[in-house]
Amino acid sequence: MIEDLVTQIETRFAELGEQMTDAAVISDRERYAEVGRAYRQLEGAAALAAQWRHAQDDAAGAEELLSEMGEDAEMREELTGARERIEELEEQIRLAMVERDPNDEKSVIVEIQGGAGGEEAGLWAGDLYRMLTRYAERLGFQTESLDIGDGKYTFSIKGSRPPDGAYSVFKFEGGTHRVQRVPQTESQGRIHTSTATVAVLPEAEDVDVHVDPNDLQIDVYRSSGPGGQSVNTTDSAVRVTHRPSGIVVSMQDEKSQLQNREKALRVLRARLYERALAEQQAELAADRRSQVGTGDRSEKIRTYNYGERRVTDHRIKLTVHNLDQVLEGELDELTAALQGDEKRRRLEAQAAV
Repeated sequence: MIEDLVTQIETRFAELGEQMTDAAVISDRERYAEVGRAYRQLEGAAALAAQWRHAQDDAAGAEELLSEMGEDAEMREELTGARERIEELEEQIRLAMVERDPNDEKSVIVEIQGGAGGEEAGLWAGDLYRMLTRYAERLGFQTESLDIGDGKYTFSIKGSRPPDGAYSVFKFEGGTHRVQRVPQTESQGRIHTSTATVAVLPEAEDVDVHVDPNDLQIDVYRSSGPGGQSVNTTDSAVRVTHRPSGIVVSMQDEKSQLQNREKALRVLRARLYERALAEQQAELAADRRSQVGTGDRSEKIRTYNYGERRVTDHRIKLTVHNLDQVLEGELDELTAALQGDEKRRRLEAQAAV
């Protein structure tokens, strides 16, 4: 019953509001942060519940007047509008109360790499890097380069947009992105199809993943630039191998061996955490193989067509005709549609249990 759900929301929101002003809670920093996070997460649903109550009052008032006055076209229209609004709000409330992805509040590590298409695929990977970092900056997140070179881009996105963090937005970018365009190097004007793969990993904290130092093999070597030329006279590049899993992470962006080692361990923890999630719930997007696949042209989540200036997201069958804006980091419409689709699928899954 929606009435019961609304009452639960109102009661819980009031309780959290009281706790936010409780001296005992305020003095406990960890507890206060937890209550504040829960309060922000419920704020949207509480606002919808208040609107539902108001719409119910409007409908009840219109019904009462109709019973007293008899049939009235204007009052009948008001009643119909109130009932339609109630139905809309009930759907929105159910969606707002769908169980959240527990990783939504996390920061992310993003890995972009050219797939099919040779040199053009590497250039396309760079375009995606620019698009995603601009999108992050537009939303107020902070980006940090971890490793860039040879058509591969590894970077982190940190910060939050209460009540969620970067993962709630960027998890939808994981997969194969296909581009159809005429490369600058193409003299005949022929359209080429290329791909780049994007992996979005929730960044793990030490408490999420324990990495035993005895399981690590750490090798150092000299950083090199394009063409194998040395860009550093010291052995500052680091390669970390996690023996149990076979995962290998290399970093050479920083001049300090220590900094490269710390960055490599961050990426390693994220990959191990994501692997554990995939093992627990293979159907979720945390499964990196479902995000990335082989990079083949047929395994795509989105197509960017330069000739028609369009972008099509194949998961939700949505096409927008603002390619230039999307490439500049204006992904809001696509993200909103994907978030809505995720909520509806989670709602259906909950109803089926």
